[in-house]
Amino acid sequence: MRTAVQQQFQYRAATYMYLIGMVTEPVIYLVVWTTIAEDSGGSVGGLTPGELAAYYIVWTFVRTMNIVFTPYGWEGRIREGELSGQLLRPLHPIHYDIAWFAGGKIPWVLFYLPIAVMLTLVFSPTFDVRPLEVVVFAVAIWGAYLIRTFNQSALGLVTFWTTRVGALFSLYIVLELLFSGRLVPLTLMPDWVQTVAWFLPFQWTFYFPIQTLVGQYTNAELLGGLALQAFWTAVGIGLFSLVWRYAIRRYTAVGN
Repeated sequence: MRTAVQQQFQYRAATYMYLIGMVTEPVIYLVVWTTIAEDSGGSVGGLTPGELAAYYIVWTFVRTMNIVFTPYGWEGRIREGELSGQLLRPLHPIHYDIAWFAGGKIPWVLFYLPIAVMLTLVFSPTFDVRPLEVVVFAVAIWGAYLIRTFNQSALGLVTFWTTRVGALFSLYIVLELLFSGRLVPLTLMPDWVQTVAWFLPFQWTFYFPIQTLVGQYTNAELLGGLALQAFWTAVGIGLFSLVWRYAIRRYTAVGN
């Protein structure tokens, strides 16, 4: 983690540009949906421009915290033989991935704060937050991080069987956009999408963390959401461990 923090601060200009690229997506959604709400008589799907602004501003923070090691990273480390050296370390490679990206969150959050202030001043979000919601949000963003980490790493292990994982990863991202609340709040999606989303892990990586601050959840809903995050984290760990057990048997590398 310390190495990640030092590296991000050392290359802070590159880190800041990367961060701006990450928050560009939700800012575009924010502009589009607040404009639609204003043109539709003051709300869309029961959400006012201020509530939509709050949703997408929190979205930008969740997106920043949700950056994980992707299947493309696994593809590169397997194809290029980098995994050989990583397997000699005392811990599983995914432990280093989790620690490195978790450490990177510290400078990312610091660099994000001016962006959050600017968005708040421009779009005037509507917030009504309780202390418990802040606590649950602080836990939920890390739950979301772990769910995405294990799901995407499990997907990356497919590279042990094929040299290209891009098409499969693209399909994963499409499903995430549709069922996570990443594209639009799930309440604005058709009923069937909301129903299917309950049986998938995606909404617990974006929609639930965001809604803990803006959704006016009851205490039971907040705690229930954390329990479901724990469930999907366990599923992700189990899936990754199972695939790894078979995938690593296929790995070969030539040394000097």
